[in-house]
Amino acid sequence: VQLQASGGGLVQPGGSLRLSCAASGSRFSSNAVMGWYRQAAGKQRELVARITRGGNTNYADSVKGRFTISRDNAKNTVTLQMNSLKPEDTAIYYCNSYFLGDNYWGQGTLVTVSS
Repeated sequence: VQLQASGGGLVQPGGSLRLSCAASGSRFSSNAVMGWYRQAAGKQRELVARITRGGNTNYADSVKGRFTISRDNAKNTVTLQMNSLKPEDTAIYYCNSYFLGDNYWGQGTLVTVSS
């Protein structure tokens, strides 16, 4: 399974960014839970948001009301719309796919929130 993420960059506080991730490969299952994790400097990787094939979502408390995760099952893509960004959202964001014990990670995309 390959997960190709894109959309990171530098944004001012209060701004918005959209991250996208496309899954491919013969082992990818459309039933996989897809999500985004992030890792800030000196901290452990943490869940940001995840979504099931059926559209059920989970969000970290720190991003609720600001971030929205969505997926396109036909295209095997997952998107994270990030609004009202804060400096503490600065991190490397990783796309993730999980199904029946198979856990895959994208290469990571850097999001920097700074004035």
